Amino acid sequence: MVGTGGSVAPFSEWDYVVFVGTILGAAAVGLFQAIRTRKETSSAEFLLGGRQMTALPVGMSLTASFMSGITVIGTPAEAYWFGTAFWLFGFAYAFTSTATAEIFVPLFYRMEITSVYEYLELRFSRPIRIMGTSVYVVQTILYTGMVIYAPALALNQITELDLWGVLVATGVVCIIYCSLGGLKAVIWTDVMQMVIMLAGFVAVIARGAVLRGGLTQVWEDAGKGGRLEAFNFDPDPLKRHTFWSIIIGGSVTWLSIYAINQSQVQRYISCKTLGQAKLSLYINLVGMLVTLSLAMLSGLTMYSIYRKCDPFTNGDVSTRDQLLPYLVMDILADYPGIPGLFVAAAYSGTLSTVSSSINALVAVTTEDLVLPLCKNLSQKHVSWMNMGLSVFFGALCIGMAGVASLMGSVLQAALSIFGMIGGPLLGLYLLGMLFRTSNSVGGLAGMIVGLVLTLWVGIGSQIYTPTAEKTNPLPLSTVDCNSTAGQSATTASPWTSPVTLTSQPDVRPLLADSWYSLSYLYFALLGTLATVVSGLLVSAMTGGCKQENLNPDLLLKRSDLICFSWCGQSEESNITEEAGRDLHMEADNPAFIDYDMTSKHSEQATKL
Repeated sequence: MVGTGGSVAPFSEWDYVVFVGTILGAAAVGLFQAIRTRKETSSAEFLLGGRQMTALPVGMSLTASFMSGITVIGTPAEAYWFGTAFWLFGFAYAFTSTATAEIFVPLFYRMEITSVYEYLELRFSRPIRIMGTSVYVVQTILYTGMVIYAPALALNQITELDLWGVLVATGVVCIIYCSLGGLKAVIWTDVMQMVIMLAGFVAVIARGAVLRGGLTQVWEDAGKGGRLEAFNFDPDPLKRHTFWSIIIGGSVTWLSIYAINQSQVQRYISCKTLGQAKLSLYINLVGMLVTLSLAMLSGLTMYSIYRKCDPFTNGDVSTRDQLLPYLVMDILADYPGIPGLFVAAAYSGTLSTVSSSINALVAVTTEDLVLPLCKNLSQKHVSWMNMGLSVFFGALCIGMAGVASLMGSVLQAALSIFGMIGGPLLGLYLLGMLFRTSNSVGGLAGMIVGLVLTLWVGIGSQIYTPTAEKTNPLPLSTVDCNSTAGQSATTASPWTSPVTLTSQPDVRPLLADSWYSLSYLYFALLGTLATVVSGLLVSAMTGGCKQENLNPDLLLKRSDLICFSWCGQSEESNITEEAGRDLHMEADNPAFIDYDMTSKHSEQATKL
């Protein structure tokens, strides 16, 4: 009987057909794009889709890039254990999309960049650019390894698919369509995978609602279980999720992901006009809100079904990230192919993120590390190098999946990584964009201070895990389970740290329940503020106020804050300091037509 514990039905033949068909379909998209654009071999075509993409596919790809298998598996488990507070991230998403579209997009778009870290060299110095690139590469490889491993582990223990076989298959498929099709293949594959991911959520919610007698009953069960108490206004920064930590800390965390992360910047600057680039971020906002809502409803549906027999407490699953796959096999096994659709949804999210990461890693490696040293490479050599780097980074990310095996809850682990590394990087960009007095010495010092602080608190929180008093897991029951494996009839779920790299020490230092218990959502805010403040102080002490010949295009302008292209006062958009007044937001940018890598670098050298 559904919801009473025990083993679940295995994968059927039709489930395997649906799952394998989805993966092969993703590879086919990459092959199609490779054949379609086989005569267009420029690096800009491979890395930026020729800068001729439109808003809709780019917007859906932006959503799919970080709404990965981690979202499919981790977000419903979050709602199941902790309630709907995570739903407040919708406000953070709205702020992030708006700020990125109206502040960062105009700046990066008018600079004609391929790697977002080119800005750091133009504004500060080449060592800072190399530092930013190196930090991003480490962050992305760690995150991508976790993205590959975590869904594979959860689904392996539910479906009995071979763990490492699936890991390698995932990486190989991504390598194929990244190395052959470039960014166009990644974006159009993301569109398909986004649709599959949403379909998986809808299937779970629909079937669960039928079993429980409607969504109204699901909502009532969630209310009785305390899952609808989202607004906690406790100002304590040590509490894991409060209104303030999500709205403030969550906004800064996601801003670091969308505003200055190469995977995202590379997409919206591939649009053919500035208006399309901005519109893609607002389309992305709609996609993020829909995905978040469906994931949270899936978690509430799961709680409604298992409210009296928690599979984790009952011993049916070993980690909370296996809850949703377990639910799928429990309630959808009678519908051949539907469990396969869900597994495909989880892996579609994984494929989209891995492919995005590989393409972005290739872009920054080519632009920031290779081309500055090998300036005479032909377009053909650069294209072959891009393909080779796609294979290399794909294999490296598969290998790094082993590191991710040391982590627990995939959702918090992912946001923690972005907070610890993305926060200081965001601070460095804000330092350069907003403050004319900041110089390269201050930027370097600020970045180092920010990284030291965030890595200190982040790694400390992994070693000395926050207590249940700070994390607030909600109670769960096993009163109706067929077998409780020695558990009491009603129990509060045991809580272990979502990100644990070592066993819990026996002795906790004084900092364990204060500094190391800081909410993971504040990591990015801490890093950003530390970088900006220390960077300004060091700049002031090293002659930052006396800088001359600073290119005004490298600073945020008042005209960059134009709202939408259809607003009355925003008929024009300032793309360059001199000629921008004549360029409408919906007109093709001539600098991005027939784009040539060599000419671009020559122009940048002239500016310098």
